Amino acid sequence: MKVPSSGSVHSHTSWPLLQIVSFRKLAVMNRWAAFSLLATTQFVLILDSTIVSIAMPPMGRELGMTAQDLSWTTTAYALVFGGLLLLGGRLSDYVGRRRIFIAGMVLFALVSLVGGVASSGGVLIAVRAAQGLAGALVAPAGMSLVMELFKGDPALNKAMGLWGAVGGMGASVGTVLGGLLTDWFGWRSVFLVNTPIGLAVAGLAIVLLPAVRTAEPVRGFDLAGAITSTAGLGLLIYALTGATEAGWASARTLGLGAVAIVLIVAFLVIERRSANPLVPLNVFRRRTLRAGNAVMFLVAAAMQPVAFLLALYTQIVLGYSPTQSGLATVAIPVTIALTASFLGGRMLTRYGLRTTAAAGLVFITSGAALYLRIDVRGDYVLGLLGPEVLTGFGFGLLVGAATVAATSEASPSESGMVSGLFNVTTQVGISVGIAGLVTVAAAVSGGSAAPEALVSGYRAAFLGSTVLSAFALVAALALLPRRKEPAPEDLSVTV
Repeated sequence: MKVPSSGSVHSHTSWPLLQIVSFRKLAVMNRWAAFSLLATTQFVLILDSTIVSIAMPPMGRELGMTAQDLSWTTTAYALVFGGLLLLGGRLSDYVGRRRIFIAGMVLFALVSLVGGVASSGGVLIAVRAAQGLAGALVAPAGMSLVMELFKGDPALNKAMGLWGAVGGMGASVGTVLGGLLTDWFGWRSVFLVNTPIGLAVAGLAIVLLPAVRTAEPVRGFDLAGAITSTAGLGLLIYALTGATEAGWASARTLGLGAVAIVLIVAFLVIERRSANPLVPLNVFRRRTLRAGNAVMFLVAAAMQPVAFLLALYTQIVLGYSPTQSGLATVAIPVTIALTASFLGGRMLTRYGLRTTAAAGLVFITSGAALYLRIDVRGDYVLGLLGPEVLTGFGFGLLVGAATVAATSEASPSESGMVSGLFNVTTQVGISVGIAGLVTVAAAVSGGSAAPEALVSGYRAAFLGSTVLSAFALVAALALLPRRKEPAPEDLSVTV
């Protein structure tokens, strides 16, 4: 009998092993490629919510839109996006996350094209509402797909940190990119740029994203819950976005707020009695889910108004152009990206939810407090760069911990719903923060256009941001578990 040589034995035994190793490397690469696609989409969606605001002045001049008309270009988006997030998340659980994601991106691309060629303000407002619908489909589906891609893998911490950081970067970069596109190519470019990106993402999604199937069959659809949640959340956001102009004690604000509360209470009653609820109320028994959502609500309320107020401060008080204003705050997204990429996930894996979130919030609170140093002269290093780096670093640490806390206990059949809930919490926090802190700034400035009065108002708002950040720190220490997250059981890399 012929005895095989050592070389042939080695080749026969090592070849299957090499195949397995190569397959695992390819799977990991494909998974991160899929994540990159999803993160790009998240970036574009968040960016789109801010980029349009920079293009409003030339948009209004060309289309003959009043200030109230222009305000509806942002209100329509926020209203539909926030109102439909829960429904969009649950639809992704029922219909399939990849299907909903692709459908949402195609819709986003097509309505953006319509916006780019719009000839009237009414068409533009309708386009913004349709973009909000697309975003409400894509955002929770994308987030739940990330959860599925990294299920049971320590890399989930890094992925969730990057996911949240991308959202924070999109909000900051939107002001820069909006100014550049508007200055160089006109306001229509802020819509038209979305069309090729959206169609490319939809095409690549067919190739890169897994067709995830839920383990549980669909038993029915909670239509009453969908209607009451959508109407209640939409009216709540509408009331908050208009509170600064109409007044918190106005009949409009109080009336809309009361109706919104009634609808939300009705939604909770319906969910409690429904056999197939849109949001099973037992999810709120989960400690980490409650903690993650509570912390993110407070941070969103504290930090999103900062970007808005800095844009006002740099342009109105310091006289910056839109592009200069955006560049003056570019340290925020850069720091967020670097921190989330190289430190956030590692720190979360090593030290756990509570320590990582608390550390991030210490930096966020410190940075928010440093914004109190702004003055009419505009010291860039101490008044802007220093606090921008601190808040960006803190957000890069916090966002992964908050996201993992809010979503880590979700079963495969409810990841879309939990993602939608987290997005709703963030959106409502943003609306509350902007409405509340802008009202504070306006009240302290007394309606004066003098630089000293405006700066006093902005300082008061930044003080409010500091207080909210401190509350978030207390909530993180009190609610998040002390222990580190257990090691995942399933370390597969299957995509």
